[in-house]
Amino acid sequence: MPSMGRRIVSEWVGSTFLLAAVVGSGIMAQRLAGGNVALALLCNTISTGAILVVLILVFGPLSGAHFNPAVSLALTLRGELTWRAMCAYILAQIAGSLAGVFAAHMMFDMPLWQVSLTQRSGAGQWIAEAAATFGLFVTIFGCTSRTPAAVPYAVGLYITSAYWFTASTSFANPAVTIARSLSDTFAGIAPSSVLPFIIAQLIGAVAATTLAGWLFRNTT
Repeated sequence: MPSMGRRIVSEWVGSTFLLAAVVGSGIMAQRLAGGNVALALLCNTISTGAILVVLILVFGPLSGAHFNPAVSLALTLRGELTWRAMCAYILAQIAGSLAGVFAAHMMFDMPLWQVSLTQRSGAGQWIAEAAATFGLFVTIFGCTSRTPAAVPYAVGLYITSAYWFTASTSFANPAVTIARSLSDTFAGIAPSSVLPFIIAQLIGAVAATTLAGWLFRNTT
């Protein structure tokens, strides 16, 4: 097994590139779409789904390619990760996510420090986040139990789809949610909307982890 240092750096680098792709592609899409929000979202979606496949393929063998505090928590609850390792993973994921946002701002000559003004609130948004996270976790655990090699592609395709079928555009990741609150761009979320999103994500994650423990227990 790779050393903890290599695993933590993998989570940091992967999270950095993930957020650079999410925010950077959102900025580029908004600039080039000519006001067509659907087109901008499509461009943002393709970039996000594609980078997820690449990052999971690259860093999966090292750290498991979580890039998501909820995933690390779920695997800890399943006994696959220690609590100490989980804390280190989560710190790396949040730090990497913030670095990715700042990198995107620098690449597009925007102010480094921003606070999003985009409100994403209401029951529909919260239900969407819980549903998006639930589906992501069922995808991860379902593929892991049967065809582990398919996980990178399944996760990338799921997020690509969930961008469109959920009202929230499927953040499904507490670190991503926190980081996007510091980008007043196409991908932003107002700080006041962050906590309800994270609560919804954790509800979806715990529900899916519980179901997966029963549903896939005989296939491992």
